[in-house]
Amino acid sequence: MQRLLPPHLFAACALVTGATGWLAPILGPVAQPLRLIGLPLLIFGVAIAVRSASLFDRLDTNITTFDDPGVLVTAGAFRFSRNPMYLGFSLALAGLAGLVGSLSALIGPAAFWLAANHWYIPFEERRMAATFGDAYSEYCAAVRRWIGLPQSVEIDLR
Repeated sequence: MQRLLPPHLFAACALVTGATGWLAPILGPVAQPLRLIGLPLLIFGVAIAVRSASLFDRLDTNITTFDDPGVLVTAGAFRFSRNPMYLGFSLALAGLAGLVGSLSALIGPAAFWLAANHWYIPFEERRMAATFGDAYSEYCAAVRRWIGLPQSVEIDLR
């Protein structure tokens, strides 16, 4: 199971999303106009994942989850999320669930998020910490795991 790469899990979860939503709809299907809300999420999620992966290619560093990291990538979407590819996959699956239009279609996105958050990401974080030490610790202190403003940014809400 260790070699199940995230894109393969994404594809499997996309199939589960479609199958459960269409074959066993719960509270669905939702009316077509409302389902189109999922399209921007799907497109945005795929764009984040693809752009983040292409950054790894431009930096000529390893993208494979179970291989040693080569470069600590902090540019692009990595300024706002330590895991933009997982974020992109999760958003794309949520968008697909929206397009399917039933509550049961959320099984796929939920399964992907759980695997990413509790299996892939902790594994990668341990490898990154071992490889990059203090530089990675500083990056973690500044950038959230999933998404958000850097933790060092303060916002005055007065």
